[in-house]
Amino acid sequence: MLNTINNKRIVKNTFILYIRMFFTLGVSLYTSRVVLNTLGVEDYGVYSIVGGIVTLFSFFNGAMTSVTQRYIAIDLVENDLFKLTNTFNATLNIHFGIAILVLILAESIGFWFVNNKLNVPLDRMVAVNWVYQFSVFTFLMGIIQVPYDALIFAREKMDIYAYMAIIEVILKLIIVYFLVVFTDDKLILYAGLMFLVSFIVRLGHKQYCKLHFEESKYRFYFDKSFYKELLSYSGWSLFGNIASVARGQGSNILLNLFFGTVLNAAYGISLQVQSALQGFVLNFQMAVNPQIFKQYAAGNKDECLKLIFQSAKFSYFLLFLITTPIIFNIDFILEFWLKNTPKYTAVFVNFSLLNMLIDCISGPLMIGAQATGNIKWYQIILGTIIFMCMPISYFLLTKYNDPKIIFFVIIAINAVSLLGRLLFLKKMIGLDIKSFVLTVLSRIIIVTGIFVITIYFIDISTEISYLDFFLKSISLTIINLISIFSIGLNKNERNIITTLLKKKLKLS
Repeated sequence: MLNTINNKRIVKNTFILYIRMFFTLGVSLYTSRVVLNTLGVEDYGVYSIVGGIVTLFSFFNGAMTSVTQRYIAIDLVENDLFKLTNTFNATLNIHFGIAILVLILAESIGFWFVNNKLNVPLDRMVAVNWVYQFSVFTFLMGIIQVPYDALIFAREKMDIYAYMAIIEVILKLIIVYFLVVFTDDKLILYAGLMFLVSFIVRLGHKQYCKLHFEESKYRFYFDKSFYKELLSYSGWSLFGNIASVARGQGSNILLNLFFGTVLNAAYGISLQVQSALQGFVLNFQMAVNPQIFKQYAAGNKDECLKLIFQSAKFSYFLLFLITTPIIFNIDFILEFWLKNTPKYTAVFVNFSLLNMLIDCISGPLMIGAQATGNIKWYQIILGTIIFMCMPISYFLLTKYNDPKIIFFVIIAINAVSLLGRLLFLKKMIGLDIKSFVLTVLSRIIIVTGIFVITIYFIDISTEISYLDFFLKSISLTIINLISIFSIGLNKNERNIITTLLKKKLKLS
């Protein structure tokens, strides 16, 4: 196992991030319901697809994000403040350059696409263009903010995320109030206020870094060889990020081109549910990922691999506990939550959750690959596989005209990508695939199989009461907990959890 200090740090950071998540989740569920009902299904779909067009350019930013996190984490391991300051300033300069490039592309190619190719109501084009501009500038702020977030991430100061998240959800509650009170174009108002919230949150992260981290004070730094090293690494990450963006937002565009904004609203809701529930995994992985980078940089490959194995398994079980009652009761939940539910929303949400369960296993493997720095062929091959989601989906949609096809393709491609990552990690850091299958995947499959058998014997009815929902959800959760604890975890992991629970009970 990891040493005691690292374990305590991971537990502490995970706890802080989970406090943030539970608070933001509750508020987000309420605000999204009000926003959908206030804007209407069509305008909600417009906001989803127009914002998605801007996100298409995120592959530039995504490529440099992993580079920034990796190099800053390594500098911290080496405890070299001078080098860390240079790394921060170099990555900040590069992100400014990316922001300028994205602005040029967004105001040329993106602007043309929005006004000439999107399937949106003609009488809403003025609002569409306002939403697009607000989305562009919100995105540009996010690009420039990446080095500051990477510092917080690498130094494992997760409490700042919790504080800023609380401020963000309070501001979003205020947005809901303005949407209800004001009678002007609500779509434009919503986009503008979301831009303002994003600006305030980004500014808060930046100011925190300036106050607490000496290396975040900007000083112009240019070293041709170092910039070349950073850009070379990010160049291969760029390929993989293009593929990921094409898979996510490309699917949203295909839905718009084939079916219109109503299905974009359903897709947007599924993304919102996915984003909310991913917090259960991402918060845990955010606490673990810096340790994966640092253990590899320190030459502790065995500890790095243990972290990858444990993170993959625990990530799945954390998400599994939350998603299974939702999948089983999706119609009841959507009716209670949204009231006015767009067509295909239940199907999209369930497929998104199934896809998340596969993806969360891959997350630690991706971090392990990034930690090595040797990602050329990893990105080329995995990126090519993931990129195929869009052309395959387009071809099948022209033949069958069924929106569910998009999710069938994504899930199949993600399963293949998981296998590909295991093969690459075997070569890159000596991951034992047989051991991964026996200690992680086989336990995951057995626990999932028990759930599938369980729901076969439970009465499935579209008309259920609140009591039925509560009892069935609790029953499923108890059965899942028992199967995870007795089958999903090994003896050592069970002993650790038992010890932690005993200590908590004594303290209380």
